[in-house]
Amino acid sequence: MPTRRRDASVFLQRVAFGLLATVPLITAAPLRPALAQAAVEVRLFRIMTIREDLVLGLMPAELAALGSGPEVDVLARHIVAAGQLTGWRYVVGRGPDGGTRLAARDRVAVLRQDALTVEPYRAALPVLPPPR
Repeated sequence: MPTRRRDASVFLQRVAFGLLATVPLITAAPLRPALAQAAVEVRLFRIMTIREDLVLGLMPAELAALGSGPEVDVLARHIVAAGQLTGWRYVVGRGPDGGTRLAARDRVAVLRQDALTVEPYRAALPVLPPPR
């Protein structure tokens, strides 16, 4: 009888190990579409204004339309020349899967007299593209 107990114990340990080995594969599968969707590259900038700091997102096509050169310089020149810059305000939120991410909340305009500093922003969270 002791051998059957040992065999059952070994069998249960192997099953448990097999289940634990597949958990990372099962949990990583739902993240792949979210990361593929986040592959659309949104350029984020932190803009400090008189009232608040905000994270502004622009698509590469929008940046290209503003001019050429380093992105921060292009934005600064555009704010000075045009008097304002319009883009998507990005905030931290929850996705449908419950994960934390940056998502576009609304379109905002930053006025020349309000903008104090413009700097690139590197997000530590996944970034969703703005709505179409």
